[in-house]
Amino acid sequence: MAPSEPDVLPVALPDVLPDVLTVKGLQAGYGPKQVVFDVDLHVRPGEIVGIVGHNGAGKTTTLHTIFGILQPRGGAIAFRGEDIANRTCHKNVLAGMALARSERFVFGELSVGENLQLGGLWTSPAERELALESVYDLFPVLKERTKQRAGQFSGGQQRMLSIGMALMANPKLILFDEPSLGIAPALTTRVFEAMRQLVKDRGISILILEQNVPQLVRIVDRVYVMRSGRIVQEETVEQLRARETYWDLF
Repeated sequence: MAPSEPDVLPVALPDVLPDVLTVKGLQAGYGPKQVVFDVDLHVRPGEIVGIVGHNGAGKTTTLHTIFGILQPRGGAIAFRGEDIANRTCHKNVLAGMALARSERFVFGELSVGENLQLGGLWTSPAERELALESVYDLFPVLKERTKQRAGQFSGGQQRMLSIGMALMANPKLILFDEPSLGIAPALTTRVFEAMRQLVKDRGISILILEQNVPQLVRIVDRVYVMRSGRIVQEETVEQLRARETYWDLF
């Protein structure tokens, strides 16, 4: 008689993957002034989540606290299942988080290629080479002008370069602070298309602050509405697209 086959138990897989980013009860501010109150939000793997709100609503403060530029006054922040509430920016970058600021953050005296290499400073040479190829595929103009000084680029091109620098660190989550600010509509469209391509091709998750809601609606999965330092509303992209106006979001 042949020996009986051992029972093989099925492996139970979770229905929903754990969140890449989870923020609970976040409190943040500057000096004696509290700006952010009890903020809850989350970002799932491969998801693009937006935060909209008027100037001064606390969006950038929230983003800076998540990234580690500011230390939280209370609440919890978890990135890929780890508590990062008091972790430095440097450690967050090494763990797979990147920030693309609203400012055109590039080194103007250095070439495009040198800026990109700096973005991948903490990765291995092999990883940098693969990341560089990916950035050039995403933004061909950077490859065409790799030896040009970054300071000679237009505002939109500098924004592409700053995004490219963030990508050089091979992040799992990118935080974008108003990527459309100060750049032409055509380049804004290209930058937003690139975000959706990053999710499709590399599985990167994105948390994006943006006031250009018509552009945002083209790429996001969900949006949080922030007013006076608090999250007051959450809507799916389907709910947003069904709106006749976006003015009451602000």
